[in-house]
Amino acid sequence: MYLHHLAYYLPTQVVTNQHFTTLNGLSHEWIMERTGIRERRKAGPGENTNTMAIEATRRTLAEAPAFPAEQIDLIVGATYTPHDTIVTLAHAVQHAVDVADIPVVSISSACSSLLNAVEIVEGYFAMGKATRALVVVSEHNTAYNNEEDTMAGHLWGDGAAALLISKERLHENDLRIVDVKTGGAATMGKATVSVTLKPIERGLIMPHGRDVFTHACQYMARVTREIMERNQLTVADIRYLIPHQANQRITNNVLQNLELPEECAVSNIERLGNTGCAGAAIGLADTLPQLQPGHRVVVTVFGGGYSFGAMLLER
Repeated sequence: MYLHHLAYYLPTQVVTNQHFTTLNGLSHEWIMERTGIRERRKAGPGENTNTMAIEATRRTLAEAPAFPAEQIDLIVGATYTPHDTIVTLAHAVQHAVDVADIPVVSISSACSSLLNAVEIVEGYFAMGKATRALVVVSEHNTAYNNEEDTMAGHLWGDGAAALLISKERLHENDLRIVDVKTGGAATMGKATVSVTLKPIERGLIMPHGRDVFTHACQYMARVTREIMERNQLTVADIRYLIPHQANQRITNNVLQNLELPEECAVSNIERLGNTGCAGAAIGLADTLPQLQPGHRVVVTVFGGGYSFGAMLLER
């Protein structure tokens, strides 16, 4: 299957580290040293997970005339920060694009949901139940975040991205989705308690950040190596690595583990913070203009729970 196009939406409000210095005394230098985050985006009044998803979808469709909305026959939405758990972001997007009577699915597997959504598309395509799919990932982290939490309150940002995926190639510049591999590691470490968001408590907390860091580094490197090996590739064959955008130190650790040069990594952490399952998609969208024929890209992700995955793409 093929990734035809993707685009994203970011709220206009920028929250710098100075905000947290004023709020709880965390200095810009302290935050930068530990996370690599300089600023992040925050949804404004009237914005939420669904509205951001709709705007990302509109932008993507506007930039892809070969993939008109009326040809969409599957919508898969992903988020762990829902605005509405019944009228999900996928339903909101379906209403906005006005395509009736097609499969509409919303999933949540924390920050790795992007790749699980792509796998769902893969399954529908394989069963002959769809041929043109829209995947939408959106996070409204600031709706649940406690900014006064000195352990994790400064990490989160908001944003959304939309991907158009087809069973057949639509344009010579389409990226072939060569392989997708995902898994769950809920039996490892402090997986079920390290990061939690209980909507009834409106709390996004990370009491065991060190455990998250350790397993994120291990699993993103491992699954990247596995997907390369089963496609007979080495690190020399990979042009870009797009990791989950959680922490610059995690990205650096994964690069070192894989023995990849620093210039291979795509990062938007510094300007966006952790945008959840939208982060890697935003990074991929920004990388598209640099891709040349023969370039291979690996997207590797890790989320609370612990969930993980990797996707291999080729131009």
